[in-house]
Amino acid sequence: MARPKILVVGAGFAGVGCVRRLERRLGAEEADLALVTPFSYQLYLPLLPQVASGILTPQSIAVSLRRSHRYRTRIIPGGAIGVDTKAKVCVVRSVTGEIVNEPYDYIVLAPGSVTRTFDIPGLADHARGMKTLAEAAFIRDHVIAQLDLADASNDEAERAARLQFVVVGGGYAGTETAACLQRLTTNALCRYPRLDPRQIKWHLIDIAPKLMPELGDKLGRSAQQILRDRGIDISLGVSVAKAGPDEVTLTDGRVLPCRTLIWTAGVTASPLIGTLDAETVRGRLAVTAQMTVPGRSGVFALGDAAAVPDLAKDEEGAVCPPTAQHAMRQGRTVADNVIATLRGRPLQPYVHHDLGLVVDLGGRDAVSKPLGIELRGMVAQAVARGYHLSAMRTNVAKTRVLTNWLLNAVAGDDFVRIGFLARTPAAMRDFEYTGAYLTPEQVREHAAGAGLQQK
Repeated sequence: MARPKILVVGAGFAGVGCVRRLERRLGAEEADLALVTPFSYQLYLPLLPQVASGILTPQSIAVSLRRSHRYRTRIIPGGAIGVDTKAKVCVVRSVTGEIVNEPYDYIVLAPGSVTRTFDIPGLADHARGMKTLAEAAFIRDHVIAQLDLADASNDEAERAARLQFVVVGGGYAGTETAACLQRLTTNALCRYPRLDPRQIKWHLIDIAPKLMPELGDKLGRSAQQILRDRGIDISLGVSVAKAGPDEVTLTDGRVLPCRTLIWTAGVTASPLIGTLDAETVRGRLAVTAQMTVPGRSGVFALGDAAAVPDLAKDEEGAVCPPTAQHAMRQGRTVADNVIATLRGRPLQPYVHHDLGLVVDLGGRDAVSKPLGIELRGMVAQAVARGYHLSAMRTNVAKTRVLTNWLLNAVAGDDFVRIGFLARTPAAMRDFEYTGAYLTPEQVREHAAGAGLQQK
């Protein structure tokens, strides 16, 4: 009798946590494991702003999936672009562009999220995101290029546009991105004697009335004051009305000359969820507390793409926020529930009490709220970096990150461009491939075309 096939989609915190648990607790004779991911590494997303600013190298937060001593999962290099839950087929576009069908007996959907965008004129063509390793590397190159080009230019209007930077999104990603990159440009000034420090301007914009409201009023105000003391202009209750190649128009009527627009205004579930034609909750796939999809045999979903009920809260209808700490723990619970299904045992619900929040603003600045305790300054910085180190999956990754932090603290920043996409304009859609997904009808056609019978 053929072994059942377990297919995991996505190599983020949730997907990798699930795969590693399955490898440890499931006998090799019990099931075959496969993982669909474009890249054979797990990306530690919370530290992307530090890659963009050059504090960390890209390799230090890209943890290889092939280093595990228990490694036996087949990695399918590509992206899932559709799932037919009746035929039990996942449609995958390989990294070479070929479309293949992957049958499964059990599927774990952890495709994560993509940057949330709106129908704003020019946004798709001129904004950059902070969601992938390639985007972080590109933004670093781009920001340093603006300093190089402004230093070389004698046109004051061009200089003004190249030295103004706009970050949209007052959540953790946007706040940390603005904070880390502003430090980079400030520290670079000693290398650009022709540039006037007063011309370098960073803007942090968010439509919400508060910066990082999850931190609470006091810590939110502390973070806001730190950024303003550094010279970052913070505009709340404001968003982008129009984006152009050399200027950004805000909803309050201001027009900012700008060649750099970084968009971090939240996330939304992967478009893969739309291919299932299943019930959703605010765009995320509706699941039970055991993270099964109602009415879909052998389908589990978790992480940013699933609306997992938050049983640790008393609020009716509360769902877990799309954070790394929830995704990692959900991955382990789903793995246990898949194994329980195989062995005919009862499934367990997911319950986790939030451990708190950490925000690293670069240098000695940070705000943290572990277990509800409000911290600022060096103590908060130690807690933030300690948490990140503990969450890294391998000792090799922890050592790389710690070494990078120590080297940056001692030697300072480097201002080297590597020529990443130097001649090719790139926006969010060029990195996140949001237009690659199929419709539910196209998914069924692909499954039927492969001669697979509906179950």
